[in-house]
Amino acid sequence: QVQLVESGGGLVQAGGSLRLSCALSGRTFNAYTMGWFRQAPGKEREFVAAIKWLGGNKYYADSVKGRFTISRDNFKNTGYLQMNSLKPEDTAVYYCAVKVNDGSTFFPSQYGYWGQGAQLTVSS
Repeated sequence: QVQLVESGGGLVQAGGSLRLSCALSGRTFNAYTMGWFRQAPGKEREFVAAIKWLGGNKYYADSVKGRFTISRDNFKNTGYLQMNSLKPEDTAVYYCAVKVNDGSTFFPSQYGYWGQGAQLTVSS
């Protein structure tokens, strides 16, 4: 059984920084992609960033490019989302997810495993 456990959410002022972590445990995979998505109240879940565990290719939504950085620690089986220059519009529940197929990196429907979500609130 796969488990994704997120940590690091919270309340931060605009312009501040925060780092989310996502620890993967249970079944292991030879190759997968870890993605971060977010969902604000009344909105659909949207892609934020993703990283291929082997090779480390990274992908970002235009809205977070230059502000957010995705990374991973192979030994800890943990992914990170460093968020800088935060804006009130970044407020959402952030989810990490794992994809083991060849489907699109950007669509939540391609990810089969999800974390519980972490609330980020950015005050103005």
